[in-house]
Amino acid sequence: MAINWFPGHMHKAQKEIKEILPQIDVVIEVCDARLPFSSENPMITEIRGDKPLIKILNKSDLADANVTQVWLDYLESQHNVKAIALTTDNPSVAKTIPTLIRKLVPNKDETGKQINAVIMGIPNVGKSTLINTLVGKTKAKVGNEPAVTKGQQRIRLEEGLYLFDTPGMLWPKIANENSGYRLAVSGAVKDTAFDHDEIAYFAAEYLLKAYPERLLERYKFKELPEHEEDLIEALGRARGCVKSGGRVDLHKASVILINEIRDKTLGAISFELPEMVNEENVHFAELEEKRIAAREAKKLARGRGRKNKRK
Repeated sequence: MAINWFPGHMHKAQKEIKEILPQIDVVIEVCDARLPFSSENPMITEIRGDKPLIKILNKSDLADANVTQVWLDYLESQHNVKAIALTTDNPSVAKTIPTLIRKLVPNKDETGKQINAVIMGIPNVGKSTLINTLVGKTKAKVGNEPAVTKGQQRIRLEEGLYLFDTPGMLWPKIANENSGYRLAVSGAVKDTAFDHDEIAYFAAEYLLKAYPERLLERYKFKELPEHEEDLIEALGRARGCVKSGGRVDLHKASVILINEIRDKTLGAISFELPEMVNEENVHFAELEEKRIAAREAKKLARGRGRKNKRK
């Protein structure tokens, strides 16, 4: 699945971030705790260099707590990275972030020099809500639709500590195609950008493997369906999504599944693990290499064809 959603303000934001980065001491990235890899922006890893990175797994109340802990341990094993999990209903943890920023640059804190941090995150991960918690008032626009923040702003958190806010950003191409599906399931991408049925089938396949007991409990199935198609159809029958002639309205059933994932009706769910993501990345990298090789072979063949015609 290819999601290409790269509005002009996002391109502008990337340019602005690169311009201000030399004066930044600490980088903060807000991710969705349900999909820490899929909701990160690869650009941040590329441009931050050796600057300390605070990785915030937001909405952790929507994620599987055991899986979140696996991610926290994995992220903290990386160089110069501090990872914390936040929930939307516990602002006390969020308010420890300024102290953490200072600890990551002790040379500046001890000498009283100004400390600059930049906060980034893809749309709809709760970045603006977090900023408002940090400053104690509404500084950043907040909404439940992606791409609410469209301009960069500088916010004073404490004496000598400033936070640069940026618009939410996606990237032009998602290398791991499964990440596109996960972003769509979580609501990070506007519903108009994808087909509910396709996303629901992807989610159904994953849930059958990772959370079968949730499906049995929620939909009161006597037996767990074997395949994603069977799950969507059984869900539709259980919820009365039946057309004339006894056929299930698969679209309505798909919408129900997506909504019940997003509103936590199915419980706290995580959609990826570090090991899973690493395996997928290898797989999609190999596919990309094959695509590039195939394109090059076609170019070479066309070149030979033109040479033969000229003879």
